[in-house]
Amino acid sequence: MTDDLDLRRFAVEFRAFLEAVRRQSPVEPTRLTGRLEEHLGVDPTGLPVITESSAPYELANIQAAMDVFVAGPRVTAELIGVAGPGREHMGFADIVGAARQGQFDIGAVDYATMSIGVGRERACVSYGLYLITEHDHRHAVLIRLSGHRRGEPELLIEALGTDADATRGFLKTVRDLAVRHHVARGQVVSFEPHEYGSGLGPLRFHERPTVAAADVVLPAGVLESVHRQMMGVAEHRERLLAAGHHLKRGVVLFGPPGTGKTLTVRHLIGAQTQATVIVLTGFGLHLIREACNLARLLPPAVVVLEDVDLVAEDRDHSPFGGNPLLFQLLNEMDGVAGDADIAFLLTTNRLDLVEPALAQRPGRVDLVAEVPLPDEAGRRRLLALYGVSAHLGDDEVDEVVAATAGTTGSFFAELARRAELLAATAGDARAGLPHIMAALDELERTRAAVANAIRRDRGMPHAAAWPVPGPAPAAYG
Repeated sequence: MTDDLDLRRFAVEFRAFLEAVRRQSPVEPTRLTGRLEEHLGVDPTGLPVITESSAPYELANIQAAMDVFVAGPRVTAELIGVAGPGREHMGFADIVGAARQGQFDIGAVDYATMSIGVGRERACVSYGLYLITEHDHRHAVLIRLSGHRRGEPELLIEALGTDADATRGFLKTVRDLAVRHHVARGQVVSFEPHEYGSGLGPLRFHERPTVAAADVVLPAGVLESVHRQMMGVAEHRERLLAAGHHLKRGVVLFGPPGTGKTLTVRHLIGAQTQATVIVLTGFGLHLIREACNLARLLPPAVVVLEDVDLVAEDRDHSPFGGNPLLFQLLNEMDGVAGDADIAFLLTTNRLDLVEPALAQRPGRVDLVAEVPLPDEAGRRRLLALYGVSAHLGDDEVDEVVAATAGTTGSFFAELARRAELLAATAGDARAGLPHIMAALDELERTRAAVANAIRRDRGMPHAAAWPVPGPAPAAYG
């Protein structure tokens, strides 16, 4: 049996053997080592490396910053690649040392295509070495996306130079330029979940919607109040700041599904043409911190959280004392500086489930606006908006208005489509009252069937107000 002493002796002798082999067959430094020494004027081995990390979606911004910087006065730059196994998993200092041992050499530059807008892309350096001369200072800057073996990918910028302070100044300049030329500035974006984990994937860019105020059917005065809070603050920012008031604000839109909350949000996004809009919905709701960081970076900004009750449920309703994302949201809203032109636009179907510390706290939420089922006047506007009443007489419009009591705004869009389809199927030139009423009957029967199926599955009796579906009336067939 081999004891520990034998193993130690073997290790010492084996190491000596390897060192003897190395001396007999010395490894020549690669061209990469020579190129770095030529550029820096000194042996780069041992020079301090200053590292900064960012999310992968920042790659397009870093590329924009580098392009602007190297085009500046008294700046020259050369971009080269690095070749060698495992390079994506090694730091710049390790690569410099390994290049002296023949492991890494000059190679091709790697590029990644990044989205910078709707239908627009930019080729960005995903692994490349910039040799930069800035006035009297020289920097070697490695830009790389780290490999997946180390966990979720991240963007790393590693720089070295003979003057560490000058290199730090260079990195600060690049950061400032990346903010100034940020690809999301003034655009509508959302975060994409990353395929390798819970981290951020690329930004997704969206067309800015155009929804006219006339197409948003709300009770009198509601849209005007929302406009005043969302856009009026930005319009009168100087006066408000001079009077000591804050600019950050929050608006909650609440009401049953289908009443027009999302349509109102789309209208508000379209009306604020200069604002950076970050939309969080579905799986993106957990990215509150990242969205707020981006908003602080790119004001004026709007952070949209749809179905906010999913992350901001009342702590009294939670068996664990609250969703961690609730506290994250409250902290982020509180962390926005008062003079920052940032608005939070939140929607929910269930205001009663939303944490009071959010919904009832001025400074976080300054306006809570109901988007209710449309009243009689609202239903008349919706009939006209979707063209349902275009070929109806006044008495017929009154009949449809009365028959659609209790329906949502989205109901009228489907009513118009269904009536037009019935008219086309029947070979009629246009949709009239018979087609509209037949479409209304179909929609009510579908709604009743769904409601009764849900009640049946829950062991509840049928809803008395909704009949069990049956044959459509012959008069509307």
